[in-house]
This record gives sequence, C-alpha cells and structure tokens, in this order.
Amino acid sequence: MNPLDNIKEMAFSFERRMLGVKPPAWLLDEGQQKIVLILNHVLKQEPVASERLKRQKGKTVELRWNDIEFRIAFTPAGLVERVLPLAEMADLVLHIHENSPLMIMQHLMQGTKPPIRIEGDVQLAAEVNWLIDHVRWDFESDLARICGDEAARLTVQIATQCAYALREFARTVQQGLQVVKTGKQHSNG
Repeated sequence: MNPLDNIKEMAFSFERRMLGVKPPAWLLDEGQQKIVLILNHVLKQEPVASERLKRQKGKTVELRWNDIEFRIAFTPAGLVERVLPLAEMADLVLHIHENSPLMIMQHLMQGTKPPIRIEGDVQLAAEVNWLIDHVRWDFESDLARICGDEAARLTVQIATQCAYALREFARTVQQGLQVVKTGKQHSNG
C-alpha cells in the first residue's frame, strides 16, 4: 500500500471522528462573537469597505456549514453585528457544500473558495464578494503595536514561510494522490 494512502486515510479517519463531535453551544457562541470582533476591526481599517456596507444597513447574511449557522447584519456605521438566526430567511444565505474541514483548508491554502451555494439578494452578494476579494487584515501592523516592528516582521515572515510549506505539502500530497488514483485506474482498466 502506498504511504500517501495511509496518510490520507489517517487524516480523514480523524476528521470523521471530529465531525461527529458537536462543539458545545457556548463555544460556538463565543467563537462567533470573536469573528464579529475581528471583522469589525478589519472593516474599521478599510474606510471604503465601511462606506459600501453603510448602503447595506439592516441586511442580513447567513453562513451555513453542516449544522452551524452564523448570521450577521450590517449596521448604519458600516460594520457588522451578530444576530440570531430567525424563522425568516436572511437576505443572503451562503451554504458551504464542503463537509470536510480539511478540504476547506485545502481550498483556502490554494487561494480558492470552497464550493458555495448562494441564495438571495444579488446586489448584497456582489458586495460580500467585493469584501472577500478586496479587504485584507494587516496582521503585521496590529502585531507591531503589541511587540514592535522587528518582532512583527519576523513573525509574519515565519508564518508566511510556514503557509508556503503547507501549500507545497498539500500540492505534493494532491499530486501523489492523483498518481495513485491514475495508477489504480490503469491497473483496473
């Protein structure tokens, strides 16, 4: 058996066990609150994004993945606030169709978006897509305020190198799996 098959099977076995474990409600709640804080922090640094969102005030976006629902509304200040999912449909609903967190991470590391079904307001969808494509968190600048410019630059440089190494590892594993898959198809054919 190919060692890459073993690695892949171990990763997916671990993932299947983890997907069967639902995080406690308090942890989901706290995580979603932190996401809102980070989103608002990033939006405050991007005046163009805030101005665009002011036009969408009161509209809601819901993200659905597996059993998790996360809904936000745009405020008059051009920021976001978390709102509880209600019986009524959000203005825009984004269904992430990839069940596997590993596959979602692979998409993100490759700079692609996981498969998503979009329902609702087309203009709001365009605004959200613009935000995703144009707004970035300047993590180095925020880190520099805490630990200084040099330490922040070094930390980001190391993180960038680690991300590159992970992307290359994922690409290599994917190529290896493709070779294994192609080899199996040829031997079966």
